[in-house]
Amino acid sequence: MASTLVLAVVFVLDVIAFALAIAAEQRRSSAKLAIDKSNMNYCVYSSDRATGLGMGSFLFLLASQLLIMVASRCLCCGRGLRYGISRTWAIVLFIICWVTFIIAEVCLLAGSARNAYHTKYRTLISSNPPSCQTLRKGVFGAGAAFIVFTGIISELYYVNYSKASISSMSPYDGDTGVRMGNI
Repeated sequence: MASTLVLAVVFVLDVIAFALAIAAEQRRSSAKLAIDKSNMNYCVYSSDRATGLGMGSFLFLLASQLLIMVASRCLCCGRGLRYGISRTWAIVLFIICWVTFIIAEVCLLAGSARNAYHTKYRTLISSNPPSCQTLRKGVFGAGAAFIVFTGIISELYYVNYSKASISSMSPYDGDTGVRMGNI
């Protein structure tokens, strides 16, 4: 059967990653245009907390995924799985789990990188003000949504993997007893 400790630790890591992603969405950098002493326009950015929060969420989700994959031996290493519906669901959920994980990680990484990028130039040649670009709303929110999907699917994957694992069979499951047909 599935280890309750592994499921609990993965759940806690996913909740922390989700909370950090939501906090990063709330604390995205904002920018405003300012004028220096020589009448040149430049951008002034607010604090850069969202980058750290996004990277923290990235790392907690990565730790959660690594724990599930190590506990299940990444489906490809170790003993084989018993045939049946649990094996089928384990394989399907394994693939979906990796897809949602990659989408969540890309959202968090791209959001953190884009939030950390600040335009540092001034208007020396042109009279147009600089574009004070900031991260679009919803990038960390999308990452948070995929963290939830990844958490649910990875735990379902682990439970189905544990049900289909050969090591969970009793030593007498394959033995049908004394065969009377040969006598």
